[in-house]
Amino acid sequence: MGTDETPSSAKRNSDPPSSASAYLDPNYWNERFSNEEHYEWFKDYSHFRHLMQPNLKPNSSVLELGCGNSQLSEELYSEGITNITCIDLSSVAVQRMQERLVSKGYTEIKVLEADMLALPFSDDCFDVVIEKGTMDVLFVDSGDPWNPQPATVSKVMATLENVHRVLKPDGIFISITFGQPHFRRPFFQNSNFTWSIEWSTFGDGFHYFFYILRKGRRTSDGGDSSEKFEMPSICLLQEELEGEDYIFRTNIDEMDC
Repeated sequence: MGTDETPSSAKRNSDPPSSASAYLDPNYWNERFSNEEHYEWFKDYSHFRHLMQPNLKPNSSVLELGCGNSQLSEELYSEGITNITCIDLSSVAVQRMQERLVSKGYTEIKVLEADMLALPFSDDCFDVVIEKGTMDVLFVDSGDPWNPQPATVSKVMATLENVHRVLKPDGIFISITFGQPHFRRPFFQNSNFTWSIEWSTFGDGFHYFFYILRKGRRTSDGGDSSEKFEMPSICLLQEELEGEDYIFRTNIDEMDC
């Protein structure tokens, strides 16, 4: 896998959209995936492998939300985790991912067209659910991050409710995101959920957040066990900026370092 690929080195032929709202348009993704071979949001597996591995076992059943054209499932498979299901809302992404996996001999990985707001799986069927940047798309038109629009709240809660439902009683939800704890915790700590919450960070120049939510581990007072959080500097290194897409640079570019 290419490490720290920029859009051009990832054989990407489409430019970022003029407006972040385009990320909510299925047609944008179908067109993008038609022209793009591979792109990793929030770094590739090598940057957070040390955080992922302790939460996976060879027999874990894993669901990846919004796989796009990421190579995450291939990296997990190469480490002995073979019971993997990937979903994406884009029919083009699904078709191209299926073709790529077959060409590489990863025939056991399942790739389905599905919406994370309405997962087509039975209750309690996955050990681990992973999302890497997928939920961040739901926030592109959220307005004030301290008081998101009702439509955003509804979509985020629908996603979390579906994830919580399909996880086994002791399952784990892993969320890799730019979303800082003070913005994510109000959603994660909703009384509908039984999971505990912890997080770590990774990345150079700017921190990405790696959340681990363990179903059935919530404390009686609704608290969580997390590492002490200190706000990282917003001054980004140029190589960090070039490795991410427009959606996650829009507001940051307007801030003073």
